[in-house]
Amino acid sequence: MTRVIEILPAGGWDVAQATDVFAADYEGRHRRRMMLGLRSGEKVLLELEHARLLQAGDGLKLDDGRIVRVEALPEKLMEVTAHDPLHLMRLAWHLGNRHLPAAIDAQRILVRQDHVIADMIRGLGGHVHEVEAPFDPESGAYTARAASHDHAHGEEHHHHHGHGHSHSHD
Repeated sequence: MTRVIEILPAGGWDVAQATDVFAADYEGRHRRRMMLGLRSGEKVLLELEHARLLQAGDGLKLDDGRIVRVEALPEKLMEVTAHDPLHLMRLAWHLGNRHLPAAIDAQRILVRQDHVIADMIRGLGGHVHEVEAPFDPESGAYTARAASHDHAHGEEHHHHHGHGHSHSHD
């Protein structure tokens, strides 16, 4: 059984070295342990200590020396836009306050579909459009999925945001 032995961060390796591709949506790329089906039809074992999101462009170094490129498949998302950059920043703050995975650029924020969040954004004066695009959210040490998993299992986290106080998640 061929295994993944190292994850090479996007931008930190030569993509020309890739011999195969692992393509999946957000859920399919957020894993701790699973058999990954490659584009060639081969299957390789991913076994990590903790679940993490495989970002588009990451390389999966295999125990036989080959490298597999990670690709994000298009999926249905909500595109959040605003009437000016400051308004978009405020909407980003509200989304971040809910620990939602989000892909952010200067013109828009992409989040997974959720009618409650869509209603909140509209209530704050933002615009929501359904789009289909690869979802590669900002990476961070603390993800919404990890938080919801840990809460369900009674685990407590304290994380510091560098602004004079920490948030406890009980």
